[in-house]
Amino acid sequence: MKSGARGVAAAVAFAVGASLLVACSEEGAQPAAPEEGAVASTDFFGYLLDTTLPTSNAASRVGASSNTEALSGRLYPAVFVPGPSGQMIPNTDLVQTQVLPGANRQVVYTLAEDATYSDGVPVTCTDFLLHYKAGVHEGLFDSHLPQTEEVLRLDCEPGQKRFTVVFNEEAGGRWRHLFGPGTVLPAHAVAAKAGLSEQELHTALQTDDVVTLAEVAPIWRDGFDLASFDPQLQVTSGPFVIDRVGESGEVVLVPNEHYYGDQPNLDTIVVWPRGTDAAGLLAEDALRIADVRTAEPTWVNRDDPTNTLDISEAVGDLTDTLMLGDQGVFGSPWARESFAACVDHRAVAEASSRISGVEVPAVGLHTLPHHDPLAPLLAEVGDAHLGTDIPRAQAMAGATVRIGYSGPDERKAAMVEAIRVSCEEAGITVVDASAEASTLADVTRMGTGQWGEQVFVEGELDAVLMAVDPMAEFGAASARANSLPYLREREEELWESVPSIPLSAQPRRFVIDRTVGNVVMYTGLAGIGWNMDRWLSEDDGAGADADE
Repeated sequence: MKSGARGVAAAVAFAVGASLLVACSEEGAQPAAPEEGAVASTDFFGYLLDTTLPTSNAASRVGASSNTEALSGRLYPAVFVPGPSGQMIPNTDLVQTQVLPGANRQVVYTLAEDATYSDGVPVTCTDFLLHYKAGVHEGLFDSHLPQTEEVLRLDCEPGQKRFTVVFNEEAGGRWRHLFGPGTVLPAHAVAAKAGLSEQELHTALQTDDVVTLAEVAPIWRDGFDLASFDPQLQVTSGPFVIDRVGESGEVVLVPNEHYYGDQPNLDTIVVWPRGTDAAGLLAEDALRIADVRTAEPTWVNRDDPTNTLDISEAVGDLTDTLMLGDQGVFGSPWARESFAACVDHRAVAEASSRISGVEVPAVGLHTLPHHDPLAPLLAEVGDAHLGTDIPRAQAMAGATVRIGYSGPDERKAAMVEAIRVSCEEAGITVVDASAEASTLADVTRMGTGQWGEQVFVEGELDAVLMAVDPMAEFGAASARANSLPYLREREEELWESVPSIPLSAQPRRFVIDRTVGNVVMYTGLAGIGWNMDRWLSEDDGAGADADE
């Protein structure tokens, strides 16, 4: 039978017509009714995200824009995983690392001998070479892997478990963020889809054979789209594998039988996307954990004594950021710098705080999280850009800037509106274009043609509003205090070239069922699901009706 406490609370929530998890319209996705005799996704442990689920490739422009790490972090584990306090913990199940002395930082990676994908094929250094080259050829692959800019080369022999990454001079201080969650994909499966052997793909990657890579890149970029889920391509190296994708876009995860570490505690986890009817999930006793970034979850009845859901809020680690294009209206640094001068960071932060109910600060630094101990030491650099300089911004008077984001999202809409109001004074028109486009792939930029040549890509957007991890987004000579002069210089350079505009800290709120154990709050890219394989539940993920 269903859990009485949760069942009664769910029925009450459903009866009063509680609102959706996210502040979206009546068009939000509803849990689909299963075919007769089929097992419904709502029969299992539910984890509701405040983001869309377009892909499991977190390294693509689309994946990075939609924070798909929240799903794919335990499908394609990072070399270092975030701990509960944000510390980077070595993923020794997958790999051992060793930093070598020398003028250029070098890191030797040794993969576990028993590390395999869910189809039984070994994880090898070719998978990491594919990651690196996808970042090198970002215009060809449509990738977003900023840490690869720090790398001089990756030395790897086909099929081997050992490889070395050599960083550029005075670079690689944040090497632990290089192979992040959801970004190291199965090279052998990509090669097979392209009609290549893994050896042939390896050679093309090593030699930068752009003609061959032009055939590989679309598979890497689009093949992991969840709307057209391909189980032969989306084999995984983490504790979970995707069993299926439901009609409402929900992703059903089951244990990876070939996983080389400890098996997950739960038999099944269903990850539900933004727009799902949270009250409907509660009515089906199918919601255990939720990640909320928009507004107060009114579908939780805190006054109901049978309610088992707790709400915890936090000012998150990530920085809500405007990622600007490098062509079109933002084709020159002066244009980007002028636009930044009309953005009122404090007004944007106030709008985000008002809608979310979580008070978040304005942020003026690119390279550090707002709460980093070093941030106050760089405050004079960032604080100088928190206000507006309308005379300076008027150099762009008459321009129109189209901003997109993953929506509908009431909080981000309010942030864009705040930018529109402050920039209007400088004669700059800001348009909320989120209904037309939402990702970095939609931004006007320089790309790569079929033969490796630079080509102009005209997109529907000039900028994307998204959350980024400053530690993963920007490189550094060192991650700690001895890099302070470097970080100050880097911040000054970034405020001159303005590839992006940091705005404010990201608000986060988590809904956690008290009957679920081993849930640890984390507000980075991987989110609260960073350790979902360790979650414990009374029904082991086997479904609300398992004990009937």
